[in-house]
Amino acid sequence: MSDSVAEVLRNELECEGLLECFHGLNSLDERCFRTIAESDEPLTVDEIADRVDRERSTVYRSIQRLYDAGFLRKEQINYDQGGYYHVYRPAEPERIASNLRRMLNDWYAQMGQLIHEFETEYGRREGAGYGRREESGNPEDGTGSDRDVREPYQRG
Repeated sequence: MSDSVAEVLRNELECEGLLECFHGLNSLDERCFRTIAESDEPLTVDEIADRVDRERSTVYRSIQRLYDAGFLRKEQINYDQGGYYHVYRPAEPERIASNLRRMLNDWYAQMGQLIHEFETEYGRREGAGYGRREESGNPEDGTGSDRDVREPYQRG
């Protein structure tokens, strides 16, 4: 991860949209996806390249990234004389949203596990001084209070 989570949370997300935030896709990828999504018919790579005014090979790489990320469906059309070509249409929005939610939930679960491991590892060390509770006053008459005692880690 290039940026720490704290750094990302301090700054606004710099990604333009879901395609970039979740999959690191670029602006051409997004233009290709939008072109396909706004079309009434499935499109070939050549048709997409014409509409976004880019070379076929460049558009093909964008289409492949979108397909690999689950944003597109690919259909093979067979010629009567033999041979075939592919057309692309957007995947169902519900399916895309479900996949994005799953990715977010997986990330959240991984972070939760790392936090738990950290807590387990450092919470059980004897003599560390962190997380120790100290009571003051008289808890029986309601004047008591607990406070965290934060002492520097003592190497032993």
